[in-house]
Amino acid sequence: MPAKPRTAFVCQNCGTQSPKWVGRCPSCDGWNTLIEERVVAPPKGRGIARSPRTVVALNEVPADAEERIPTGLGEFDRVLGGGIVRGSCVLLGGDPGIGKSSLLMQASSSLAQRGDVLYVSGEESAAQIKLRARRFGIEGGRIYVLSETDLGTVIEAIRRLRPIFTVIDSIQTMSSDAIGSAAGGVSQLRECTARLLEVAKGDDVPIFLVGHVTKEGAVAGPRVLEHIVDAVLYLEGERFHAFRILRGTKNRFGSTDEVGVFEMGESGLREVTNPSEVFLEERSRGVAGSVVVPTVEGTRPLLVEVQALVTPTNFGLPRRTVNGADPQRVAVLLAVLAKRAGLSLGTHDVYVNLVGGLRVREPAADLALAVALASALRDRPADPRTVFVGELGLGGELRRVQRVAARLKEAQRLGFERAVVPQASLGDLNGTGLEVIGAPTLRDALMRSGIADS
Repeated sequence: MPAKPRTAFVCQNCGTQSPKWVGRCPSCDGWNTLIEERVVAPPKGRGIARSPRTVVALNEVPADAEERIPTGLGEFDRVLGGGIVRGSCVLLGGDPGIGKSSLLMQASSSLAQRGDVLYVSGEESAAQIKLRARRFGIEGGRIYVLSETDLGTVIEAIRRLRPIFTVIDSIQTMSSDAIGSAAGGVSQLRECTARLLEVAKGDDVPIFLVGHVTKEGAVAGPRVLEHIVDAVLYLEGERFHAFRILRGTKNRFGSTDEVGVFEMGESGLREVTNPSEVFLEERSRGVAGSVVVPTVEGTRPLLVEVQALVTPTNFGLPRRTVNGADPQRVAVLLAVLAKRAGLSLGTHDVYVNLVGGLRVREPAADLALAVALASALRDRPADPRTVFVGELGLGGELRRVQRVAARLKEAQRLGFERAVVPQASLGDLNGTGLEVIGAPTLRDALMRSGIADS
């Protein structure tokens, strides 16, 4: 006898169910996150026939289980940790139109040279997918397309074809008959992701799930999705900007510190193998508020231009607009500049921008941000041949940063001549062709750069 359908209010963030609507979720404290859904008790058993698994000693696991499948896109492989792991389930999120489907289509084209690829789309027809592939110059003789939203049909196609790579675009469009709610609901997302994970592990097929994101930038649906999958990747960037940054927030098979840089063009995403040169190629020299900072993303040092604009405010409350950096950190730097360096910006509008769409959160960019703000306030350009790196304390002191030698080596390669670093980091240098200036405090760094008066 089939279960009697009922409705419940389900939180779209954490999946908590409530018999009646409440404004605030009692579990995750989210406001207005409960939506009414039709809930049907799932049938006994998961509905997926699978062969029984046996216990095996660790040293008897086949060696090919450690092999990774290269995608043919070096920047993609860098973020994945060297390539795709067999039997893995990866969630790729990003804003609409940012290039998620384009990235996976280009990876499918490369992987199709090694075996069959299955591209499942619940949003586009097969003809629409072919038009996009043709625009990228992809013929796709071994790329099989399935325009389907029923999860059972998709799983049957995976097991029949046994591809070396599967794309589900997107997981929010998939639905299972075992769950009575509509596609995209919390129950459907959780059920579909769990069943696809079983297929990936049981049939040794890597599956990539495309996920929609909310206005806050997180993958839509309950947070449990990110715990189920093996890796979570985000494709970031401004929609009307050419550069795209691929970043991992979770990776069971590699580091989450690496980033991949791509440039969007008419023929798809192009790898940017030397991001530092690209980020600095349009830099204007001799402009107040422009400073270069050598950052580190994973194993790769990147040089990024920090721009600051400071103008007197026309209203009672000055504006603070930050793009690419942490707004709270910029507020702290403004307070340190006022208290420790005597540069008050309380009556000025402040605008901060990191060129290229890159988001930098490491404290090593503090000195560059502070110098750019001071340069814009005083209208005194910093030396365009100098890079600035250092963490800034609340007392105005400069603290040691990691991997300073690799940062300065990248700066020297791109033609910079001087570097201002924390004095405590001078002992970490293994020889460099740059003129290195060690500064113990922010005030000292500003005076040595000619921005602040002695």
